[in-house]
Amino acid sequence: MKILITGGGGFVGQLLAEHLLNDNHTVILADIFEPPVPAQAKNKQNATCLKADLYEDAQSVLSKDLDVIYVFHGIMSAGSESDFDLGYRVNLHSTLRLLEAVRQTCPGVRWIYASSTAIYGQPLPDMPSESTMPTPQGSYGTQKVMLEYAINDYNRRGLINAFIFRFPTVSVRPGKPAQAASSWMSGIIREPLQGQESILPCDDDFEAWQCSPKTLIKNLLIALTLKADCMPPHIRQVNMPGNTSTVKEMLQALREVGGEEAVKLVKREKPSQEIKDMLDSWPIRFDVKKALDLGFVADQSFKGAVEDFKASLA
Repeated sequence: MKILITGGGGFVGQLLAEHLLNDNHTVILADIFEPPVPAQAKNKQNATCLKADLYEDAQSVLSKDLDVIYVFHGIMSAGSESDFDLGYRVNLHSTLRLLEAVRQTCPGVRWIYASSTAIYGQPLPDMPSESTMPTPQGSYGTQKVMLEYAINDYNRRGLINAFIFRFPTVSVRPGKPAQAASSWMSGIIREPLQGQESILPCDDDFEAWQCSPKTLIKNLLIALTLKADCMPPHIRQVNMPGNTSTVKEMLQALREVGGEEAVKLVKREKPSQEIKDMLDSWPIRFDVKKALDLGFVADQSFKGAVEDFKASLA
């Protein structure tokens, strides 16, 4: 298949591209900078890397023979909250322009959109599902849910073959910290396992909904096999599987994998009220029956994600 990944220079885009290239797909990586071809990928000759501003010229990354588009580009939660204009430009308007360009160039393409559990806000039931009304308490979640409705409408009208996945926080992410309110969930593992200090802005009883990179990629590949009629044409959202861990459990996983010295590198710091309110608004458990019925896989334990990251350092 010929597959476009927007936000192809980011962690998820790079990891997915590696797997797609290893499976001998043709992959176009597009980002605001020219993204690299993943270093560990096979079949590098099947990759094309494009520097593109989707707000200015979404058409430039498209071709009539595209089979799939993974839409990953965006400004994360804390970044969207701190820069109102940039968040709306990148997260909302550039994606709307990409949708319209797709309608003109490659209608019917499989569109796999990375949404977020940030579309939910309080008050919430104990186990939110796809039928729970989104009430986001941040600009990032608001932008995501606005796009969900637009994508559903394009799908209903037969302009795209859309799938909307509300992913948990992905942890443990390698690389540099992201502009996300949840970035510390990776940071308190990633940095200490490399001998560096990391900031923890939450108490031990704080709970978070997460999934590992390994499970994320498995589910993104499963998305290539879903039938168009597996969901109603106007309801394409899926809450993806994850697991709930407390900060105490995260630190215990770090202790078991990295030892007490790693835990000592985690430093407590109070978050800003803005970030605290955002974190406290996010749900921590989900009804994921729809995802499991569609064939998506459940996540491993948080300790498993920590072990995976440590193994990657070797």
